[in-house]
Amino acid sequence: MTAELISDLHDALDAIAVDHSVRVVVLTGAGRGFCAGLDLGGYGSAPNTAGLGRVPTGFAVQKHIAGLIPQMRSMPQPIIAAVNGAAAGGGLALVLGSDVRLAARSAKFNAAFIRIGLSACDIGTSWLLPRIVGVARAQELMLTGRVFDVDEAYRIGLVVEVLDDDALLDAAYAKAEQIMLNAPMGVTMTKEAMWTALEVPMQAAIDIENRQQIMLSQTADHREALTAFVERRAPVYTNG
Repeated sequence: MTAELISDLHDALDAIAVDHSVRVVVLTGAGRGFCAGLDLGGYGSAPNTAGLGRVPTGFAVQKHIAGLIPQMRSMPQPIIAAVNGAAAGGGLALVLGSDVRLAARSAKFNAAFIRIGLSACDIGTSWLLPRIVGVARAQELMLTGRVFDVDEAYRIGLVVEVLDDDALLDAAYAKAEQIMLNAPMGVTMTKEAMWTALEVPMQAAIDIENRQQIMLSQTADHREALTAFVERRAPVYTNG
């Protein structure tokens, strides 16, 4: 993770979020790993930090990176993480911030920041990891910072599938195709409510669900799905 990479990722996610031709995002790494975390050789400068002191500059860098997680959460498209190797520190956070997580057999993970004298609670990890794998497991992983392999990641529910390395991307694209069998707005609202339900009391989640269902029942895609079911054919969605 460098300033250049994080800026490019922010820009790419911003562009994708308003591109209605994009239904699902597959996030993977280029090269041997998914993301090894912060570049310890130097991050570079976050935007708009010229003239700031050390603490404000560091805080701007922190917010520049951590802002990726709410950005990923608020995108209308689901994000599939295809973890192709090491996902450490900030790389683990990107995995946690995705909606569906697949991994290659070569994948490995750790909450790396605690190993360099910082807190493991970084880039949304303290909120996301306990909700995905459970509080007890998350506490042990964050306090030790130990590296764990893909078999453990699958066992504790961090990833939902483990694939041979050369089959990972095909599996991610196949999962995207499965998601795309559903109506665009239905998928978007499902993602929105799934994340919101992690933050609110049960009745508030039900209230959101009720409103979503009534809204979606008025769409052309809902009518098309019903018609296609009766006619025993694949629906043709228009996001209408």
